Amino acid sequence: MPKLYVIIASTRPGRVGLPVGQWFVDRAEQHGAFDVELVDLAEWDLPMMAEPHHPRIRQYESQQALDWSAKMDVGDAYVLVMPEYNHSFTAPLKNAVDYLHHEWAYKPVGLVSYGGIAAGTRAQQAIKPVLLTLKMVPLKESVMIPYVGRLRSEDGTGITPTETMESMATALLDELARWALALKPMRETPSVLTRPQGMVAQS
Repeated sequence: MPKLYVIIASTRPGRVGLPVGQWFVDRAEQHGAFDVELVDLAEWDLPMMAEPHHPRIRQYESQQALDWSAKMDVGDAYVLVMPEYNHSFTAPLKNAVDYLHHEWAYKPVGLVSYGGIAAGTRAQQAIKPVLLTLKMVPLKESVMIPYVGRLRSEDGTGITPTETMESMATALLDELARWALALKPMRETPSVLTRPQGMVAQS
C-alpha cells in the first residue's frame, strides 16, 4: 500500500493538533487505502535553517537532516494537520518543508486545518503556493474544523469528530489514494532537474 504520513504542524505545549492528528490517523487506517504513520514535528525538533547547502543538491550534513530526508522520501502522500497563526501556517511547518526539495515532488498532499470560526482556511490558502513550488499536488478536498476547542475531551487527549469532519476526511482520503496512484509514474521517472549534467532525455 502507498505510504501516507500525517504530519502535525503545531509544536506548542498543550496543542490541540496532537489529538486532531491522532483522530485523522485512526480515520485513515479505517479507510484502508494507505500504510499510515503519524509524524510529529515537536518530536523531530528540526533546527531552524541549519543546513548550509540548498536542499536541491541533497548534500545534507546533519544526521537529523539525513533522517528527515530518508523519512519523507519514501512517502507517497502527506496530510498536514495545522492551525492558523496570524492568517498563515506555522513556522515549524515551513522549516520542515524547506529542509527538503526533491523528496516532495510529484506527491499529493491533503490539508487538515483547525481553529475558531475561520477553521484555519487562511493557513490552507497560504501554504498552497509553497507546496506547488515544490511540485506537490495540494488537493481541493480538505478538512476544516471550526471551534475545535469545543470538540476536545475533558482531559485534552482526544476529540469528538462531527459528521461533517468524518465526511470531509473520507473525501480527502479517497482523492489522496487516486492521486498517489496517478502520480506514481512521475515519481519513478527521473526529472530533468535530477539527471546527471549532460544527460538528455531519449524520445
